[in-house]
Amino acid sequence: MSESAVLEKFPEKLDSVAVDPGLGYAVFDADNHYYEAEDALTRHLPKEWKRRGPKWIDMNGRKRLMLGDKLYQFIPNPTFDPVAKPGCLHDYFAAKTVGVEFSAAMGDLEPIRPAYRDRDQRLKVMDEQGVGATWLFPTLAVTVEVPMQPDIPAALATMRAFNRWLLEDWGFAYKDRLFGAPIISLSDPQWAVEEVEWCIAQGAKLISIRNGPVYTETGTTSPGASEYDPFWARCEEANLIIAPHAGNDGYSFLGDMWEPWGYHGAFANSPMHKVVTSQRSVPDFFGALVCHKVFERFPRLRVASVENGASWIKPLLIRLWRGHAQTKGYYKTNPVDQFQEHIWVTPFWEDNVEDLVKDVPIERIIFGSDWPHMEGVVKPLDFLASLSSLNEADTRKVMRDNVAELTATANA
Repeated sequence: MSESAVLEKFPEKLDSVAVDPGLGYAVFDADNHYYEAEDALTRHLPKEWKRRGPKWIDMNGRKRLMLGDKLYQFIPNPTFDPVAKPGCLHDYFAAKTVGVEFSAAMGDLEPIRPAYRDRDQRLKVMDEQGVGATWLFPTLAVTVEVPMQPDIPAALATMRAFNRWLLEDWGFAYKDRLFGAPIISLSDPQWAVEEVEWCIAQGAKLISIRNGPVYTETGTTSPGASEYDPFWARCEEANLIIAPHAGNDGYSFLGDMWEPWGYHGAFANSPMHKVVTSQRSVPDFFGALVCHKVFERFPRLRVASVENGASWIKPLLIRLWRGHAQTKGYYKTNPVDQFQEHIWVTPFWEDNVEDLVKDVPIERIIFGSDWPHMEGVVKPLDFLASLSSLNEADTRKVMRDNVAELTATANA
């Protein structure tokens, strides 16, 4: 699709959007979130999965989520009401609040806002924020595949039910402004192909998978294993965007190896846990895609790393290059070039973009605010502060054009 066609698909200015006068265009946010309705995992779950699937219980006067016979613990309050304010942990994640407890840094919770659960209300808020369009990701659903192991059939049934809820409540391309990302698991290769076919038929532009090794009935394996080629082939054929998003990546076992006495949830406050788990699964996942030659077999595949930051990229590229130099003839082309061609990146607002552009082409960097999560920015356009080293043209590419082109040409 030509550049003019992309601009026509996603106009620079929408009548309803309060465009930032300093930019002159509506931005395209590659990382927005909703807070799931309480029946998001259960509304479309067949009755035969009631025992092994998700269900709500009352525990000491508090609503808690069970996944089969396991108590869900990753997110402290998966009802999301009340919930933290957007960006309230901005300074905490910038390490500007030395010595401040996590709960103190988070501050008071508030009743859930309508825009977190209603797509038309969200569009009104986006209008006020200067956001023309956005990719939408789950908050809860990206954290359930891991704790549901080893019951793979129940996990797949739950994800399938979630995807039907997502289509019903948010849509996959609502008014060409809200692009919901359904969740796919590779645990069953045939299931993955069937589910992605359904997503394509429903108009999905992007799908999300977990950053981590694939769970199977016999253990774990790589997403680049040959049995997943039909899945990758269908994604390539439809020109889908594959968008692995941060969540429960299954790497908490690394922290447990060193500290078996403690539980570590979504925001573990153990320094040792942070040392051994932070930014570990993401480079492993993307390294597997390159090392196991997914991009050599599927040269038109496009993958966007969302809410995974960018500090892991340079060390990974160094390791990929060394592996290339020390295994003559393994790759058809330089693996660093493969990474830079096929992978788009949403840096964290605290990442050094001036350094990032030395390793990742500006055309492969896309803006993601993480709104309305507490670890993101207060307002999406606050992300602009992290792009101060870029010129006007490159800022526009990051804030709008790169993700607009990706989306316009997906499943078109």
